[in-house]
Amino acid sequence: MKERPHNPLPGLGLTLGFTVCYLSVVVLLPVAALVLKSLDLSWGEFCDLAFNKRALAAYRLTFGASLAAALANALFGTLLAWVLVRYRFPGRRFIDALVDFPFALPTAVAGLTLGNLFSENGWLGQFLVPWGIQGAFTPLGVVIALTFVGLPFSVRTLQPVLQAFDRGVEEAAATLGAGRLRTFLTIIAPTLLPTILTGFALAFARAIGEYGSIVFISGNLPFETEIAPYLIVMRLEQYDYAGAMALAIVLMAVSFLLLITINWLERWSGHFERA
Repeated sequence: MKERPHNPLPGLGLTLGFTVCYLSVVVLLPVAALVLKSLDLSWGEFCDLAFNKRALAAYRLTFGASLAAALANALFGTLLAWVLVRYRFPGRRFIDALVDFPFALPTAVAGLTLGNLFSENGWLGQFLVPWGIQGAFTPLGVVIALTFVGLPFSVRTLQPVLQAFDRGVEEAAATLGAGRLRTFLTIIAPTLLPTILTGFALAFARAIGEYGSIVFISGNLPFETEIAPYLIVMRLEQYDYAGAMALAIVLMAVSFLLLITINWLERWSGHFERA
């Protein structure tokens, strides 16, 4: 009779029950409560609250700035991960540690710091503003803040894949006469693309729900620099709970679609690597 492998943790029933209970209390119940509460609104009322002109302007800035920040992180995060994995140079460990700085720094502190940095009299703003580059209290400031908070997702997602990548394949391609560009396009890029897309989706999802780092750098001007999470807070401060819930439902639906996309990308990446 074949012996079962030793498992230091309790059996499936206990661990599964604890997992389901924990997820239900932390995730499922709050989401279900929000959805059930929103059912008190008729479809017309929901559309009026969730898709009025101010809300649509906030959505455009939120999703547009999040997309721009995620694309920037996908590009520069990939380059940063490549440099950190492939090269050895003085200060590499310090730069690698700085990648996680947005995780440790409170988002409100990050927003205040970026706002002072890119303001008209800031260290960078005093040089950029004369050239017409307004980094504070503009949509560009929102993109800068979202890029800051989303960078670790792109870098940390790609680093393990680069570390596990077999460099012998590149050497074999060079031996067979392939140039650097051809090696990159036919071997490296197809292998890294699924992971880059996963990091992009994670950074995009993180940016959609960001609030703290944007409050100080955006200026929060309606129809110009106001994001959807800030509009939700404004609705709550005005005791407009129905309006806040309608906006929250829209953001939650988009986040759920992004979660499905991320899971699909991870599965695609796994199938691609096994192939």
